[in-house]
Amino acid sequence: MTTEATLPSTSASPTARQVWTRARGVALAVVLLLVAAVVIATIRSDARHGTLDPRSADPNGSRAIAELLADRGVDTRVVTTLDEARAAATADTTLLVTDPDLLTHRQQSRLHSATTGTDGRTVLVAPGSRSVERLVPGVTADPATSLDSELAPGCSLPAAQRAGTADLGGIRYTTTHLDADECYPSERLATLLRVPEADGDGDTVVLGAPDILYNDRLDEQGNASLALQLLGSRPHLVWYLPSLSDTSATDADDERSFFDLLPSGWLWGTLQLFIAAALAALWRARRLGPLVPEKLPVAIRASETVEGRARLYRKANARDRAAAALRSTTRTRLASLVGVPAAQAHAPEALLPALSAHLHNHGDGQTLPTLLFGPPPSDDAALISLADQLDALEREVRRP
Repeated sequence: MTTEATLPSTSASPTARQVWTRARGVALAVVLLLVAAVVIATIRSDARHGTLDPRSADPNGSRAIAELLADRGVDTRVVTTLDEARAAATADTTLLVTDPDLLTHRQQSRLHSATTGTDGRTVLVAPGSRSVERLVPGVTADPATSLDSELAPGCSLPAAQRAGTADLGGIRYTTTHLDADECYPSERLATLLRVPEADGDGDTVVLGAPDILYNDRLDEQGNASLALQLLGSRPHLVWYLPSLSDTSATDADDERSFFDLLPSGWLWGTLQLFIAAALAALWRARRLGPLVPEKLPVAIRASETVEGRARLYRKANARDRAAAALRSTTRTRLASLVGVPAAQAHAPEALLPALSAHLHNHGDGQTLPTLLFGPPPSDDAALISLADQLDALEREVRRP
């Protein structure tokens, strides 16, 4: 009888040393890439900034206009929070907001209230329809943007007249303020608005495009002249770069869940995909039909089956199951040899008396009840001993 104790180990699993030898090259390359990325990010973190940043020398930065203003005695200060921007809104300050659309409704309302009546100037760069109406009541953004970039002043604003043609375009605006300056029109709608305060010397300037502030566009047309006049009318310039990390952006009215951010079409599309997947699964299941038995293409030797099952028992350390299988099979064969019905082969009261009557000599030192119905072996050696004794018992019963 074959047992798992006689099976050699055929494990092909690599050792920890082999795994490290194979993977160390890839691991070293990954580490070098990470170190290089960190070093490059550290070196460039102080020199590179975002779009419309007065500290950035990139093509889309605004360092050039900041240096020109400094030569004319205008100091530029960068702020990134709403509280800093509101505190800086004074009569001798120009407040430039680079991306008004990043502000929440609450932030837009607070910024408008802080700049109203201060006699200072507020410059808004390309505010969209969701922000311009809150920041400059009475001004609306047209949904169709300008296709032209080089536009003539088309108004009596002195700054625009001196600058001449400039790169504006972008968003076009309409206003209900009768005293507003509507400049650089594109198809009769202004791309630059100056809305004066009802009382005082303060005003708000709305730019439809940021091109006149870019480093690589400052020397074209009258961009430099227009930018210097709009931003240099006060001795101080506060450059407000709205940030998503600003804590003032937290507003209970603006908080929305992930599903609120998804368009309704995505939800309906997901539902349709789910229904289609369910129908496809049902179709495939019905197409395959019920299970049918099929003959194996090759015959498998009994020894291979026994060996495979023994390996499974050994891998699971299941000596109790292996012993139970050996005893059950032995009892079934012995029952047929001693005339016990198969239904009673596993009943000690039926099998043991009949078996004792057929034994001629059973002097191995272990009683039949313990051998055929005893507890599972405690280790592999005991399992091997049990298998040998069961083989010896069966041979003795078969002996004539």
